Amino acid sequence: MWCILVAAGSGARLGGERPKAFANLAGRPLLAESLERLDASDWIDAIVVAAPEGWEEPAILLAEELVASKVAAVVTGGATRAESVRIALDEVSGDVLVVLVHDAARPLVGEAVVERLLGRLAEGADGVVPGLPIGDTVKRVERGLVAETVDRDGLVAVQTPQAFVADRLRAAYAGEISGATDCASLVERAGGSVAVVAGDPRLVKVTTADDLEHVARLLAGEAP
Repeated sequence: MWCILVAAGSGARLGGERPKAFANLAGRPLLAESLERLDASDWIDAIVVAAPEGWEEPAILLAEELVASKVAAVVTGGATRAESVRIALDEVSGDVLVVLVHDAARPLVGEAVVERLLGRLAEGADGVVPGLPIGDTVKRVERGLVAETVDRDGLVAVQTPQAFVADRLRAAYAGEISGATDCASLVERAGGSVAVVAGDPRLVKVTTADDLEHVARLLAGEAP
């Protein structure tokens, strides 16, 4: 299995002078955490990193520093997440059967969630995503007013990593990719079946400085 590690976001809401993937998390770049964990996974054979434009060399140097030997390529990401994945897919070997796609913005990726994804994929789905039940009340808003309170029964908040049959993912990205917020939505749009397994509350997405601090606290809790 190959993994695409998407790390090309600008991180405008995070602030700072560096792209999000190179924001400081516990004394090293945010990208280092997920890259190190994925490189250590027994399930992953190779990794393609989609880096921010102009930050390709720092990403390569980081991989070398971490001795992340599974990094097969570092590519320049696109203007959107979907474009970054499409570019990275071109570097994935044609004989690969399964592709895992993960966002570097969710640094605390664990082996257990990868195993759940692959276990469900082996049962026949075209793709599998991790999801957490939505605990908050959800409302649809129009022009600043509540238009509807949405029944949250059956709703989940979807995370990454997401696992796919490689051919189905390639077919999905061969079509129109505008407006896609994750890979699963494109596979669904192409008629593929996408299953959901239990997510991980620790897979927090870093968007703001508060998120970064929260992940740093979670990471500190892992230390012996």
